Amino acid sequence: GTSSTAVEGAESTRHQAARRQRSAGTMAKRRFYTPEDLAAHNCAKDIWVSINYKVFDLTELIQANRGPLAQPLIEVAGQDISHWFDSKTGGVKTFMDPSRGVRVPYTPHGRFLHVPPPEPTAAWNTDFGTAWWLDEDLIIGRLTEKTRKVQIVNVLTHQTDLLTVCSEETLEEIRDRYMEYNKHAQSYTWKKLEEDVFVPMDMEKTLDENGVPDESEEFDKLGIDFDYYYPVIHVYFNDDLTNS
Repeated sequence: GTSSTAVEGAESTRHQAARRQRSAGTMAKRRFYTPEDLAAHNCAKDIWVSINYKVFDLTELIQANRGPLAQPLIEVAGQDISHWFDSKTGGVKTFMDPSRGVRVPYTPHGRFLHVPPPEPTAAWNTDFGTAWWLDEDLIIGRLTEKTRKVQIVNVLTHQTDLLTVCSEETLEEIRDRYMEYNKHAQSYTWKKLEEDVFVPMDMEKTLDENGVPDESEEFDKLGIDFDYYYPVIHVYFNDDLTNS
């Protein structure tokens, strides 16, 4: 049999490969993203930000507009910047300029792309059309309202992977995440233990809808460390269903 050290080494290598894939910007387009997904896109050549749960890919915009107005955005790459914007209007926050008695954009990090200058100037180019934060074409998905963790146990290899997923994701979408760890994930049947019997799960439903609730808050209230208890999904290779 394989030694535990070799298995741990393989496990570590697979996790490193998955991390590299995420940070290399090769992540598949999803409906929902975790803060960790967002944080992987954190430089001028690969820049995502989120505003009020909408995730924007600004990579091409920044590449086409390098300069001082791009810099404040590059500095917050991979982060949520909802606090820069008015949640009701969707526009940049403003404040009353006491010296002039007019409302001007509030940009404590510095004026950024598509924000007009405080003073009228001929150098201000308005031919960009829609401001990027109102451009639906730049939105690639939504930031999850809540992440949760799930353990996936490969019954064939006995390997366990702990995944952080979005609570809104279906099992099909979670399987897409799991493919970073197991490229043959499509060839497995997903099951959960229910009254001592392994039952197949509905891949078009969420964990919650499959009867796998997120109990982390309950554990928190009881003062129990949730790290010791994560829901477990058992995946069976389709040519090896003898254990079902």
